[in-house]
This record gives sequence, structure tokens and C-alpha cells, in this order.
Amino acid sequence: MVALQIRDVPDEVRDKLAELARVRGQSMQAFLLSLVIDEARRSANAALLERFSERTDGSRLSPAEIVKTLEEARSERDAQLAERFRASNRQT
Repeated sequence: MVALQIRDVPDEVRDKLAELARVRGQSMQAFLLSLVIDEARRSANAALLERFSERTDGSRLSPAEIVKTLEEARSERDAQLAERFRASNRQT
């Protein structure tokens, strides 16, 4: 396995990532690794969608619209998880 390093990450981005990791009950390392793995898997999905982009049967959404919709749904899910985490912290 290789090690990856990201430099010049803004503090507010790092703080948000740390919060999302806590919400999911993961270390920062585990959370970031899951993001990298998911992104690599999704790239294969985008390539598959592109192969079928000329077909007229099935969904009428373009591959870009499908990817955008999925990203929006994931962002909404992450926001809901973060809100639940904040609400549970306020109760304690």
C-alpha cells in the first residue's frame, strides 16, 4: 500500500472532515480512506454510464445529471448526519 498526503488543506475544510468522521464514528484516517475508495469506485460507475449515454431506452437523465443527483443526495445525507451529531451533543 502507498501513503497519500494532502497539503494546504484549509482549516475549515479539515474541521468539517473531522466532524463528518466523528458523526460516522470513524477516525479521520478511516474516513478519508473511505472517501478515496468511494471516489475510485464511482469513477468506474461514471465510465459505465458514459458507455450507455447514447441509448434511448431507460432513464432520460444524462450521466452528468445522474452523477449530480447522487452527489446532492449524498451531501444531504451527510448534512443530516452532522445535524444529528450536533443535536446529540446538545443533549449531553
